[in-house]
Order: sequence, then C-alpha cells, then structure tokens
Amino acid sequence: MKKVFSILLIIGFTFTSCSKPKVAEIPDNAVLIKKLSGTLEVMGAKLPLVLNVYQNPDGNLLGSMDSPAQGAYGIAVEKVTITDTNIVFDVSSIGGKYEGIQTGPDQYEGNWTQGGKSFPLNIAPLKRPQEPKDFPYNVEDVVFKNSKANIKLAGTLTTPEGDGPFPVVVLISGSGPQNRDEELMGHKPFLVLSNHFTRNGIAVLRYDDRGVGDSEGGFATATSYDFANDAAAAIAYLKSNFDFSTIGLAGHSEGGLIAPIVANQSKDVDFIILMAGTGLTGKEILKLQGQLILKQTKISPEGLEAYKKTQLAMLQIVVDIKNDDEALKKLLEVSKAYGSLSEQDQQIIGYNPKTFETSLKTLLSPWMRTFLTLDPRPILEKVKVPVLVVNGEKDLQVPPKENLSEIKAALERGGNTDHEIHELKNLNHLFQICETGAIGEYGIIEETFNEEAMKLMTQWILQKTAN
Repeated sequence: MKKVFSILLIIGFTFTSCSKPKVAEIPDNAVLIKKLSGTLEVMGAKLPLVLNVYQNPDGNLLGSMDSPAQGAYGIAVEKVTITDTNIVFDVSSIGGKYEGIQTGPDQYEGNWTQGGKSFPLNIAPLKRPQEPKDFPYNVEDVVFKNSKANIKLAGTLTTPEGDGPFPVVVLISGSGPQNRDEELMGHKPFLVLSNHFTRNGIAVLRYDDRGVGDSEGGFATATSYDFANDAAAAIAYLKSNFDFSTIGLAGHSEGGLIAPIVANQSKDVDFIILMAGTGLTGKEILKLQGQLILKQTKISPEGLEAYKKTQLAMLQIVVDIKNDDEALKKLLEVSKAYGSLSEQDQQIIGYNPKTFETSLKTLLSPWMRTFLTLDPRPILEKVKVPVLVVNGEKDLQVPPKENLSEIKAALERGGNTDHEIHELKNLNHLFQICETGAIGEYGIIEETFNEEAMKLMTQWILQKTAN
C-alpha cells in the first residue's frame, strides 16, 4: 500500500508544493555513471533524494533527480558540475540546488537550497546489496492476456533448474502503479523476493501492473477488483501453458487484499501468502495510518487533533457523496480547518490552499472510492486454501496488531484451520529491519527484503507443496 493518502498530506515541501517539475531528457546513448543518495529532514519528516549522473559520449555530464517518497522520478537537472573537490546539482525547474564538498570516494557533505531555505544533505553511492548479480535459473519474459479486460500483461517467469514439476508463486504488488519488480525508493522488492524463491526451488511469475511498463491497459481508472482479474489471468496462463505442481499467490499490501479475492474465484489457487495484507476497510486503515505516520513528525498536538478530525470527515464525504463535483466542494470546505494551523503544521500536513485541491481529487479516484469501503473480512471468511500471513511489527501503513487480529478472526470464522500468522520483529511495511517504521526510512535502508522473512515464506511454501 504505497499510494496512500497520508503521504500526499504529510510531505508537502520539496516538490509537491511547487509546480510540476520538468522531466529530464536523457539521450539513449548516455551512460549512468553515478547514483548518489541522501536524506533531507524537513519538519521532522525524512525525505530521501537520489541524484543521478549520466555521461554523454562526448564526455559532458547530464543529471536527473528522484524524490521516491513523493513519487517524483526523473526531475530535470539543468546543470551538473563535478570537480576534484565538490559537486553541484542545479535543479532550476523547481528552484532547487545542491552543493557539496567531497569527503571521500563519491561522498559529499553539503546543503540543499530551495525557496530561500537551506537544509543539510550528505550524499553517497546508493547501495542495494541484495539485488542479484547472476541468475542460476531460467529467466523468461512472458506475455499473457486478461480476456475480460482485453489487455495483455507482460512479466517475467523464473524457473529453477533441474527436474520439476516445481511449485509456482504469482506475486501481486501493492497499490500505486508498480512494475514487475515492485520498484520504489530505489528498491526492487519483487526482484529480490523472486530471486530468493527461485534459488530455493520455487518458480515465480511477476508482472507489470496494467498500464505500467510493457503491460497494456489503463491504471488510472482501475480498482482492486480489476487488479484481481489481472492476477486471475496470470493463474489461468500458468495452468494452461506449464506443468507446475501447485500454484500460489503472494500479495504485498493491497496485493494481500487481492490474493483472497482471486483464491475464492479460482479453483487453481492452492495457497496464498498475505504480506502486510489488510484485515480492515480502507477507511479504517487510513485513519490508523495517518495518525501513526504523523506522530513520527514534529506536528503539534493541536495539528494532530485537527488532522484526525478533518481526515475522518473527508473520508466520510468520499464514502457518502458519489458525485465528484459535489464531493470535491465539500472536501474543500472541510479542508479549510487546516488554515488556522501554524505554518509548520500546514507544511507537515502538506496543506497549501492554492494547490490542495489537486491532492483532494485523488480521493475521488475509482480506486480510492473502492478501497475505502472494500471489507476484506467476508472475503477472508470464504478462503479454504492454506494461508500464511506475515506483517512487520513496525509497519505504520498496515498496522499489524489491528490487521492481524482481524485476519485471524475472519479465517477462524470461516473454519480455515490451515493458517499461520506471524508478526515479525523490527520490520516495516517493506519488510526491512528499521528503527521506527517511518516512510522516510524506506529509501535510506540498504536492505530491500529481510532474509529471515524470505526464509520463513520459502520454508512454508515448500512444506505446503511437498506432496
């Protein structure tokens, strides 16, 4: 669950408060030579930034910048200067600039300046040690069709070497437009997870969401039920074209909501794994999530109370008023309550009366309207296949205690006795070892997916498919 209302309202400083940033135009023959990252601290929130340096064949340097927590990638950098002692990134399209002094190999200490304010920012090479460098198994790009939507979806199928048949797992991504690696904040969780599974005898199919990467279709108008149809199409493709021993689903976040839907619809699903899956409605989730995330910032008690009251009113408007124009009018009226808050609280929440309407419109998307009212409990009650449920102890986006208890209760009401539920110590929503679970930590943690969590899932799959 990465496309979350809370993110839109909390981080309003660096890019979302500006006009839409210019997209970098990097020639195909330019080579990426450096990928440097660091973290800004703005009003108590951590904001990872990634600075990309490219080189043309003629030796000239080009650049782009990413702000993963804000979903902003490929921001144009008008000028990159690197000398023996310093580095300068001029990002004039958003009125920003980074200047740093070299302190070690590709390591710099400096400041990010924007809007007349300066913030310390130290950068160093972006490290993702878990990304595989070799693939001692079969890797195949595949395309399969969702006949209901009349679209083709593209993905990658990885199969262990040796004699099969093997169990196969379809990975279902979380919310927001995701490619087959579920790439976000410099991490590729599904690439790392599929590599671990396949090295241990489990085939994996992962695919680009509709409208993303090489997959056809439109993402903007799709709901969780549409994504469930896509996952069902993946199951049908595997069943018709390969001889796998068993077929399972492993869904992350919203994918953990989708997996039970598909399991109830398809007789070909043999097991499911819910990774930070939800046991509450979207409305209940966002209420908990927003408050937990804000508590990681320096918002005042008055600001937090205003946020709680206003957010609840906003979500109820979206649930009750079906007409978009009427709902938006009501949302704008309610949001005026933020106008009396301090400037710091407004910046933390992301409130700017001139631009806030754009954020509010995201609440009226088909996906959000469906998500707010979709209750996973009656769906889980119908699941009869084995279920593994895992959630990080420090997950702020899908709080573990509230969600795990509801998932457990729903499975038990439905008479499903073949289930395991694990709350994993010190892990966040992405299953990284973390300090607080704050969203701002995701991009600065080197670990992409905790090894012990992957081992737990691997052993469970192999145990359930051993026959």
